[in-house]
Amino acid sequence: MTLPFYIIDVFAENKYAGNQLAVFLEAENLSSEEMQRIAKEINFAESTFITKLDFENNRAEIRIFTPASEMKFAGHPIIGTSWVLIHKIFKNEPDAITLKVPIGEIAIRKTEDLIWLQAAQPEFLNVFDKEDFLSFSSLKSEDFEDQYPVQEVTTGSAFVIVPLKDQKALEALVLDKDKTNDWLMKNCQTNHRALYFYCLEDSKIISRMLCVEHNQLVEDAATGSASTCLQAFLLKYHSAKIETINHQGDFINRPSRIYFKGELTENEYTIQIGGKSQFVAKGDWEA
Repeated sequence: MTLPFYIIDVFAENKYAGNQLAVFLEAENLSSEEMQRIAKEINFAESTFITKLDFENNRAEIRIFTPASEMKFAGHPIIGTSWVLIHKIFKNEPDAITLKVPIGEIAIRKTEDLIWLQAAQPEFLNVFDKEDFLSFSSLKSEDFEDQYPVQEVTTGSAFVIVPLKDQKALEALVLDKDKTNDWLMKNCQTNHRALYFYCLEDSKIISRMLCVEHNQLVEDAATGSASTCLQAFLLKYHSAKIETINHQGDFINRPSRIYFKGELTENEYTIQIGGKSQFVAKGDWEA
Protein backbone atom coordinates (compact mmCIF):
# COMPACT_ATOMS: atom_id res chain seq x y z
CA MET A 1 0.00 0.00 0.00
CA THR A 2 1.29 3.46 -0.95
CA LEU A 3 0.22 6.51 1.07
CA PRO A 4 0.72 10.08 -0.16
CA PHE A 5 2.12 12.27 2.62
CA TYR A 6 3.19 15.84 3.31
CA ILE A 7 5.71 17.27 5.77
CA ILE A 8 4.85 20.67 7.24
CA ASP A 9 6.49 22.95 9.79
CA VAL A 10 3.67 24.23 12.01
CA PHE A 11 3.56 27.45 14.07
CA ALA A 12 6.56 28.47 11.99
CA GLU A 13 7.22 31.95 10.66
CA ASN A 14 9.90 30.44 8.40
CA LYS A 15 10.78 26.98 7.07
CA TYR A 16 12.79 24.70 9.40
CA ALA A 17 11.26 26.26 12.49
CA GLY A 18 8.16 25.44 14.52
CA ASN A 19 6.97 21.87 15.05
CA GLN A 20 7.31 19.24 12.35
CA LEU A 21 4.25 17.31 11.21
CA ALA A 22 3.70 14.42 8.82
CA VAL A 23 0.23 14.28 7.24
CA PHE A 24 -0.79 10.97 5.64
CA LEU A 25 -3.65 10.81 3.13
CA GLU A 26 -5.79 7.81 2.08
CA ALA A 27 -5.32 6.22 5.50
CA GLU A 28 -8.83 4.82 5.89
CA ASN A 29 -7.66 1.20 5.47
CA LEU A 30 -4.84 1.39 8.00
CA SER A 31 -5.28 -0.26 11.39
CA SER A 32 -4.49 1.59 14.58
CA GLU A 33 -1.39 -0.57 14.98
CA GLU A 34 -0.14 0.37 11.49
CA MET A 35 -0.69 4.08 12.14
CA GLN A 36 1.21 3.78 15.41
CA ARG A 37 4.14 2.03 13.71
CA ILE A 38 4.34 4.71 11.01
CA ALA A 39 4.23 7.51 13.61
CA LYS A 40 7.01 5.79 15.55
CA GLU A 41 9.07 5.38 12.38
CA ILE A 42 8.86 9.02 11.32
CA ASN A 43 9.35 10.05 14.97
CA PHE A 44 7.95 13.57 14.84
CA ALA A 45 6.12 14.89 17.90
CA GLU A 46 2.90 13.92 16.09
CA SER A 47 1.72 12.53 12.77
CA THR A 48 -1.83 12.67 11.41
CA PHE A 49 -3.81 10.24 9.29
CA ILE A 50 -6.72 11.43 7.15
CA THR A 51 -9.33 8.68 7.23
CA LYS A 52 -12.29 10.39 5.55
CA LEU A 53 -12.73 13.32 3.17
CA ASP A 54 -15.95 15.15 2.29
CA PHE A 55 -15.03 17.44 -0.61
CA GLU A 56 -18.53 18.85 -1.00
CA ASN A 57 -18.64 20.20 2.57
CA ASN A 58 -14.90 20.72 3.17
CA ARG A 59 -14.83 18.25 6.03
CA ALA A 60 -12.31 15.61 7.06
CA GLU A 61 -11.80 13.02 9.78
CA ILE A 62 -8.31 12.54 11.15
CA ARG A 63 -6.45 10.55 13.76
CA ILE A 64 -3.42 11.87 15.63
CA PHE A 65 -0.49 9.78 16.87
CA THR A 66 2.67 10.56 18.78
CA PRO A 67 5.48 7.98 18.47
CA ALA A 68 4.05 6.39 21.63
CA SER A 69 0.25 6.70 21.55
CA GLU A 70 -2.90 8.13 19.96
CA MET A 71 -4.07 11.63 20.96
CA LYS A 72 -7.71 12.71 21.28
CA PHE A 73 -6.83 16.34 20.56
CA ALA A 74 -3.62 18.18 19.68
CA GLY A 75 -3.25 21.71 18.35
CA HIS A 76 -0.24 21.64 16.05
CA PRO A 77 -1.44 18.50 14.17
CA ILE A 78 -4.87 20.07 13.66
CA ILE A 79 -3.43 23.39 12.44
CA GLY A 80 -0.91 21.68 10.15
CA THR A 81 -3.37 19.15 8.73
CA SER A 82 -5.83 21.97 8.07
CA TRP A 83 -3.13 23.87 6.16
CA VAL A 84 -2.58 20.81 3.94
CA LEU A 85 -6.32 20.34 3.37
CA ILE A 86 -6.92 24.01 2.57
CA HIS A 87 -3.89 24.56 0.35
CA LYS A 88 -3.30 21.12 -1.21
CA ILE A 89 -6.49 19.01 -1.08
CA PHE A 90 -9.76 20.96 -1.06
CA LYS A 91 -10.69 23.06 -4.07
CA ASN A 92 -10.41 26.86 -4.16
CA GLU A 93 -8.58 27.13 -0.82
CA PRO A 94 -11.67 27.50 1.42
CA ASP A 95 -11.59 29.96 4.32
CA ALA A 96 -13.39 27.53 6.64
CA ILE A 97 -13.28 23.75 7.06
CA THR A 98 -14.26 21.22 9.73
CA LEU A 99 -12.02 18.53 11.19
CA LYS A 100 -13.39 15.63 13.21
CA VAL A 101 -11.03 14.25 15.88
CA PRO A 102 -11.78 11.82 18.74
CA ILE A 103 -13.06 14.61 21.06
CA GLY A 104 -15.47 15.88 18.38
CA GLU A 105 -15.64 18.38 15.53
CA ILE A 106 -13.21 21.31 15.37
CA ALA A 107 -14.09 24.43 13.39
CA ILE A 108 -11.13 25.77 11.41
CA ARG A 109 -10.82 29.14 9.72
CA LYS A 110 -8.16 30.84 7.62
CA THR A 111 -7.28 34.54 7.79
CA GLU A 112 -4.53 35.55 5.38
CA ASP A 113 -1.56 33.28 6.25
CA LEU A 114 -2.88 32.10 9.63
CA ILE A 115 -4.91 28.96 10.33
CA TRP A 116 -7.09 29.19 13.47
CA LEU A 117 -8.87 26.63 15.61
CA GLN A 118 -11.36 27.16 18.40
CA ALA A 119 -10.88 24.87 21.39
CA ALA A 120 -13.47 23.17 23.56
CA GLN A 121 -14.48 24.55 26.94
CA PRO A 122 -11.71 24.00 29.49
CA GLU A 123 -11.77 21.95 32.67
CA PHE A 124 -9.70 23.17 35.60
CA LEU A 125 -8.38 20.22 37.58
CA ASN A 126 -6.09 19.90 40.61
CA VAL A 127 -4.06 22.78 42.03
CA PHE A 128 -0.57 21.78 43.19
CA ASP A 129 1.90 23.00 45.77
CA LYS A 130 4.78 24.81 44.10
CA GLU A 131 7.12 23.25 46.65
CA ASP A 132 6.56 19.92 44.85
CA PHE A 133 8.68 21.16 41.97
CA LEU A 134 11.71 21.74 44.17
CA SER A 135 12.09 17.96 44.49
CA PHE A 136 12.39 17.17 40.78
CA SER A 137 13.53 20.41 39.10
CA SER A 138 16.22 23.06 39.36
CA LEU A 139 13.59 25.64 40.33
CA LYS A 140 13.79 27.56 43.58
CA SER A 141 10.85 29.02 45.50
CA GLU A 142 11.61 32.53 44.23
CA ASP A 143 11.42 31.37 40.58
CA PHE A 144 7.61 31.01 40.66
CA GLU A 145 5.09 33.71 39.84
CA ASP A 146 3.30 34.14 43.17
CA GLN A 147 0.17 35.68 41.66
CA TYR A 148 -1.06 32.49 39.96
CA PRO A 149 -1.49 28.85 41.00
CA VAL A 150 0.06 25.73 39.49
CA GLN A 151 -2.90 23.85 38.02
CA GLU A 152 -3.75 21.03 35.64
CA VAL A 153 -6.03 22.21 32.82
CA THR A 154 -7.55 20.36 29.88
CA THR A 155 -9.35 21.30 26.67
CA GLY A 156 -9.03 17.74 25.38
CA SER A 157 -5.45 16.98 26.42
CA ALA A 158 -4.35 17.91 29.93
CA PHE A 159 -1.29 19.94 30.95
CA VAL A 160 -0.01 21.13 34.31
CA ILE A 161 0.37 24.91 33.87
CA VAL A 162 3.37 26.24 35.81
CA PRO A 163 3.78 30.06 35.97
CA LEU A 164 7.37 31.27 36.40
CA LYS A 165 8.60 34.72 37.31
CA ASP A 166 10.77 35.53 34.29
CA GLN A 167 12.59 34.25 31.22
CA LYS A 168 15.79 33.67 33.19
CA ALA A 169 14.05 31.07 35.38
CA LEU A 170 12.44 29.47 32.33
CA GLU A 171 15.68 29.23 30.39
CA ALA A 172 17.64 27.77 33.32
CA LEU A 173 15.01 25.09 34.02
CA VAL A 174 16.32 21.51 34.34
CA LEU A 175 14.21 18.47 35.26
CA ASP A 176 15.17 15.10 36.70
CA LYS A 177 13.54 12.61 34.34
CA ASP A 178 12.74 9.82 36.79
CA LYS A 179 11.52 12.09 39.59
CA THR A 180 9.46 14.11 37.10
CA ASN A 181 7.84 10.96 35.75
CA ASP A 182 7.05 9.73 39.27
CA TRP A 183 5.38 13.05 40.11
CA LEU A 184 3.36 13.09 36.88
CA MET A 185 2.20 9.49 37.36
CA LYS A 186 1.09 10.17 40.93
CA ASN A 187 -0.60 13.53 40.39
CA CYS A 188 -2.10 13.91 36.89
CA GLN A 189 -5.78 13.05 36.57
CA THR A 190 -5.65 11.90 32.93
CA ASN A 191 -3.49 9.58 30.85
CA HIS A 192 -1.91 12.60 29.14
CA ARG A 193 0.77 13.83 31.53
CA ALA A 194 2.85 16.89 30.69
CA LEU A 195 4.18 20.13 32.16
CA TYR A 196 3.78 23.54 30.54
CA PHE A 197 6.05 26.19 32.03
CA TYR A 198 5.58 29.83 31.02
CA CYS A 199 6.35 33.39 31.96
CA LEU A 200 4.78 36.72 31.04
CA GLU A 201 7.10 39.59 30.17
CA ASP A 202 5.46 42.81 28.98
CA SER A 203 2.41 40.82 27.76
CA LYS A 204 4.73 38.53 25.75
CA ILE A 205 4.35 34.83 26.59
CA ILE A 206 7.40 32.57 26.60
CA SER A 207 6.85 28.86 27.22
CA ARG A 208 8.34 25.38 27.40
CA MET A 209 6.52 22.03 27.28
CA LEU A 210 8.23 18.99 28.80
CA CYS A 211 7.05 15.43 29.30
CA VAL A 212 8.42 11.91 29.62
CA GLU A 213 7.90 9.69 26.58
CA HIS A 214 9.55 6.33 25.84
CA ASN A 215 11.50 6.79 29.07
CA GLN A 216 13.04 10.00 27.73
CA LEU A 217 12.55 13.59 28.81
CA VAL A 218 11.13 15.34 25.74
CA GLU A 219 10.75 19.05 25.00
CA ASP A 220 8.22 20.06 22.36
CA ALA A 221 8.89 22.87 19.87
CA ALA A 222 5.27 24.06 19.73
CA THR A 223 2.27 22.67 21.59
CA GLY A 224 -1.10 23.87 20.39
CA SER A 225 -3.15 21.84 22.87
CA ALA A 226 -1.06 23.16 25.76
CA SER A 227 -1.50 26.67 24.37
CA THR A 228 -5.29 26.32 24.50
CA CYS A 229 -4.96 25.24 28.15
CA LEU A 230 -2.61 28.13 28.90
CA GLN A 231 -4.97 30.58 27.20
CA ALA A 232 -7.87 29.29 29.34
CA PHE A 233 -5.66 29.63 32.44
CA LEU A 234 -4.75 33.23 31.56
CA LEU A 235 -8.37 34.13 30.84
CA LYS A 236 -9.38 32.77 34.25
CA TYR A 237 -6.57 34.25 36.34
CA HIS A 238 -4.94 37.09 34.38
CA SER A 239 -7.35 38.87 32.04
CA ALA A 240 -10.81 38.16 30.64
CA LYS A 241 -9.60 39.15 27.18
CA ILE A 242 -6.32 38.24 25.55
CA GLU A 243 -4.66 38.79 22.19
CA THR A 244 -0.95 38.04 22.07
CA ILE A 245 1.70 35.61 20.78
CA ASN A 246 3.10 32.63 22.65
CA HIS A 247 6.83 32.11 21.99
CA GLN A 248 7.85 28.45 22.32
CA GLY A 249 10.75 26.39 21.00
CA ASP A 250 13.40 29.12 21.20
CA PHE A 251 15.49 27.16 23.71
CA ILE A 252 15.73 24.12 21.39
CA ASN A 253 16.41 26.10 18.18
CA ARG A 254 12.91 25.52 16.73
CA PRO A 255 11.35 28.98 17.25
CA SER A 256 7.56 28.77 17.20
CA ARG A 257 4.88 31.45 17.32
CA ILE A 258 1.39 30.53 18.50
CA TYR A 259 -1.17 33.31 18.17
CA PHE A 260 -3.68 33.76 21.01
CA LYS A 261 -7.11 35.38 20.72
CA GLY A 262 -9.52 34.64 23.53
CA GLU A 263 -12.24 35.98 25.77
CA LEU A 264 -14.09 34.96 28.92
CA THR A 265 -17.70 36.12 29.08
CA GLU A 266 -20.11 34.97 31.78
CA ASN A 267 -18.22 31.71 32.36
CA GLU A 268 -18.06 30.95 28.62
CA TYR A 269 -14.56 30.64 27.19
CA THR A 270 -13.73 31.55 23.61
CA ILE A 271 -10.28 30.05 23.08
CA GLN A 272 -8.66 30.52 19.70
CA ILE A 273 -5.11 29.71 18.66
CA GLY A 274 -3.59 30.35 15.26
CA GLY A 275 -0.35 29.83 13.42
CA LYS A 276 1.51 29.86 10.15
CA SER A 277 2.65 26.67 8.45
CA GLN A 278 5.50 26.13 6.01
CA PHE A 279 5.44 23.46 3.30
CA VAL A 280 8.57 21.29 3.42
CA ALA A 281 8.07 18.16 1.35
CA LYS A 282 5.68 15.62 -0.14
CA GLY A 283 6.10 12.01 -1.14
CA ASP A 284 4.79 8.46 -1.08
CA TRP A 285 5.05 6.15 1.91
CA GLU A 286 5.27 2.42 1.35
CA ALA A 287 3.07 1.09 4.13
